[in-house]
Amino acid sequence: MHILIIGAAGMIGRKLTAALLVEKHLGEHAITALTLADIIAPERPRTDLDCRTFAADLSDPEAAASLVASRPDIIFHLAAIVSGEAEADFDKGYRINLEGTRHLLEAIRHQGLAAPYCPRLVFTSSIAVFGEPLPATIADDFALTPLTSYGTQKAICELLLADYSRRGFVDGIGIRLPTIVVRPGKPNKAASGFFSGIIREPLLGQEAILPVDESVRHWFASPRAAIGFLRHAAIMDSVPLGQRRSLSMPGLAATVAEEIAALERIGGTRATRLIRREPDETIARIVAGWPQAFEASRAQALGFQADADFDAIIHAHIEDELGGRIG
Repeated sequence: MHILIIGAAGMIGRKLTAALLVEKHLGEHAITALTLADIIAPERPRTDLDCRTFAADLSDPEAAASLVASRPDIIFHLAAIVSGEAEADFDKGYRINLEGTRHLLEAIRHQGLAAPYCPRLVFTSSIAVFGEPLPATIADDFALTPLTSYGTQKAICELLLADYSRRGFVDGIGIRLPTIVVRPGKPNKAASGFFSGIIREPLLGQEAILPVDESVRHWFASPRAAIGFLRHAAIMDSVPLGQRRSLSMPGLAATVAEEIAALERIGGTRATRLIRREPDETIARIVAGWPQAFEASRAQALGFQADADFDAIIHAHIEDELGGRIG
């Protein structure tokens, strides 16, 4: 099995790559080749597998064509610019998030015109495809009404994925990821970044900024859960999806106050004292338009599994990123 990961240099891409290299199988299939691509070529991992890395900008149609020329069996499309950046730079958001995805779909379709080819394409969408008026819990049949450019770009890509799958060009599955916490590394430009920051920085003994009220409620999943979603989406039977090719992933609904309470249980008041309240109207407005909880019964029935609680999310971060110890 040949696997292509686009967006392999990002946090989820790196963790997915690491998981695949440890197991060297995906489901019942042995991994024989791995292609890793991102805007800057990912670092080649140490492995005896056939593993190649490429710098590729999907906004260039030729880049997408080059990546699928080897006809990978499974394609993970993780590449995107994040919510805050897509909102700040309208042109860049549509060029990367929408046109890049369309170029990839077209490259796959044109491969199939030469000889039969229909790879499994796992596309990471977002809960930002939903918007007001929002019920307390979003059902699986709730309409897509995004309130940001990022959410709109993801929603359009979901429609494209469904149409190209309907026509038999790809076997596509879109997974709407909850906000991923705790993200390791440095903060990015995502409007949701503070959800990780108020856990990650205090555990390192560093100050973190909280730009919204503690009553804000949101939908979360750990990086571990996200990797599980991706791997399952790559091998599951797609027939039960029918024409509804995108799924809201199961997650954990929690308020910022509940996040902080979990942090205090694990890191003590020494950690929570490092959270500084500094309201930001722009971030608060963006986050206010996001869903708070999901039903996710379709995904659960199809075998996707969420984290147990927020304490488990923090413990996973400590184990995976801090060597099991906190500063």
